[in-house]
Amino acid sequence: MPKRPLDHPPGTAAARNRSSVSPPLPDTPTPLLGNLTPAQFMRRYWQKKPLLIRNAIPDVAPPLPRDALFELAGQDDVESRLITRFRNRWQLEHGPFASDELPPIKQRAWTLLVQGVDLHDDRARALLDRFRFVPDARLDDLMISYATDGGGVGAHFDSYDVFLLQVHGKRRWRFGAQRDLSLRPDLPLKVLQHFEPEEEWVLEPGDMLYLPPHIAHDGIAEGECMTCSIGFRAPSTQELTGQFLYHLAERGDAGGDARELYRDPKQPAVNHPAQLPAALVERVGSILAKVSWNERDISTFLGTYLSEPKPSVVFDPPARPLPETRFIERASKNGLRLDRKSILLYDARFYFLNGEENRLAGIKKWLVELADGRFMSAKRFVTLSDDSSVTALLHEWYCAGWIQIGELA
Repeated sequence: MPKRPLDHPPGTAAARNRSSVSPPLPDTPTPLLGNLTPAQFMRRYWQKKPLLIRNAIPDVAPPLPRDALFELAGQDDVESRLITRFRNRWQLEHGPFASDELPPIKQRAWTLLVQGVDLHDDRARALLDRFRFVPDARLDDLMISYATDGGGVGAHFDSYDVFLLQVHGKRRWRFGAQRDLSLRPDLPLKVLQHFEPEEEWVLEPGDMLYLPPHIAHDGIAEGECMTCSIGFRAPSTQELTGQFLYHLAERGDAGGDARELYRDPKQPAVNHPAQLPAALVERVGSILAKVSWNERDISTFLGTYLSEPKPSVVFDPPARPLPETRFIERASKNGLRLDRKSILLYDARFYFLNGEENRLAGIKKWLVELADGRFMSAKRFVTLSDDSSVTALLHEWYCAGWIQIGELA
């Protein structure tokens, strides 16, 4: 993790932003949403229309300072992109980027996008957690866009909901709900061929813009700036269908006898060997017609699929893990928290941790608390510490790097 910036001493806004902040309750008005309650926001704006929120997070500061962000963009396990525009010519490069591969900060019109910053920094994870009034199953990641004066990525649209939080400098946003979403075919970026903005706003630190899917928008930096994008998962119907059928086949739940082989005892000799036999098509059709599933199958698929870490995610187990007795002592004093990379979901009967499914029976109460809060206080851990099955399970997760001792830094 990048070192703590020297220019943010304790007690500053940046230090306060690193503390864990719970998401607002559904019926509690919050500045984050322009003094709307989350319930009102979801009902009036979510996937319906844009919302500009002034001073959504007062005294906000970037989760990472500029140099730490550049350092992060140089790591192999971090997705980063560099976008430049010179003489109206767009160029896109993919990271990682060494420090000398980035343009000088005095050069105009370039942008560095660093994806999934919440996976690498606790301050970014704490900022992402403010938006957990939307289900974790939909929450994706926090991206930071750094830009020099005039920098941007071109007029475009996203296929998912996004909150655009200005954390440093100013950015001018133009946006509109146009129907023509055709893209320019000659560019390495997805830039709209025709952009028809309806509104225009300049966002300053703390301001935030919510955009539902397919709203055309273009953001241009006015001076050096940083913007945090909180994005949401929006898998396509094709992706969900394909992954679900693969899930059924992998579990052997696709119906029929998995050991049964295709047979054709009545297949005659043929004059056209390359032609697909009609009997083969009919037989396979009857096999596929037997494929069936129920609500349990769907819930299990979604839990494992949506909690599966991204391919680039690697957990960091402790170099010298504590034995279980010492783990219990430390957790009894400091509590526990989910690792920032961990995804823990649940339904009525099962829980899903990092792609693995297990029954809730016997552990439902404390596990639901851990999943919803992403931490367990020391006091709560003590009430569970007499149950060796619970401490053994939590110690196993600790050794895997899935949970950490202590609350969010």
